[in-house]
Amino acid sequence: MSQQSTLDVIAIGDVVIDAFIKLIEDQAWVEDRDGNKVLCMQFGTKLPFDHDQIVNGVGNAANAAVAFARLGLKTGFVTNVGDDQRGMDITRALKAEHIDTRFVHANPDKKSNFHYVLWYKDERTILIKHEDYDYHWPRFRANDIPRWIYFSSISERAIEHYHDDVVEWLEENPSVKVAFQPGTFQMDAGIERLHKLYARSEVVALNREEATQVFHGNHADMHDLLNKMHEAGIKIALITDGPNGAYASDGTRRWSMPLYPDPAPPVDRTGAGDSFASTFTAALMKGADVPSALLWAPINSMNVVQHVGAQEGLLTEDQIDYYLRNAPTDYHPKEM
Repeated sequence: MSQQSTLDVIAIGDVVIDAFIKLIEDQAWVEDRDGNKVLCMQFGTKLPFDHDQIVNGVGNAANAAVAFARLGLKTGFVTNVGDDQRGMDITRALKAEHIDTRFVHANPDKKSNFHYVLWYKDERTILIKHEDYDYHWPRFRANDIPRWIYFSSISERAIEHYHDDVVEWLEENPSVKVAFQPGTFQMDAGIERLHKLYARSEVVALNREEATQVFHGNHADMHDLLNKMHEAGIKIALITDGPNGAYASDGTRRWSMPLYPDPAPPVDRTGAGDSFASTFTAALMKGADVPSALLWAPINSMNVVQHVGAQEGLLTEDQIDYYLRNAPTDYHPKEM
């Protein structure tokens, strides 16, 4: 780059509005059917609910962008919205978080993504619909080329050519580092279809079930899962594992990391994985090594689940430092 970039990171992915509907606990229940948990409600009647709550400008990549901005990184966002009031609400919410919205494209005669979140106890079931956008990778001026990109969940329509455009741009800009948190359609596309993106990635973040699915590894063997990720060319493999914490490997050393203790029972688990992956990556962007990045990530996840939605609980660097200074003595990564 001939001049210093104005951006530390650009997040890439779809953005949505989430409408949370808090269900009354005695108006719904959960059943186990063939190993799958099913949310049940009485059919064909009117059911009271507790309250609703609208959260603008969310989604895996949007949540990461907000995490980066709150941690002091100069952040841009490449995404699509509709040419409607909801699109304006999304853009306004992003600007309020000090995110550069020049690359937010308003699609004429299209609706913005709007999802319904059935919120039961501390879990959620999300009704999703991705609008049919015409995805185009933007042109960047020299001083807009970031140090990192963070690629996450995007519509199935974008699998066809958009990822190839991103990879081609990365080949033209070899100094840009890549963090990849695959979404549903990206995982379904398989490592063969997206092998260039995986091979170009500095960091790939998945949960244990996703890593097993994508890389065809042994779910019971964490070393096998990490090995499979490195075989795809990934430099740093990050796997979250629910109450068991997380695991990371830089190809030479491996660590396990416990959760940060919850100060109270979780309110809503939406965004816990997003906050973990993005905070881990943000620490790397700020010069941390892998063990230090593992110290940051669980703290943001812990605080996110104490709030409604994926963004309200995201912390600043000073706030993360406060929790680090007050962490339990056994809160540290352990080599595997």
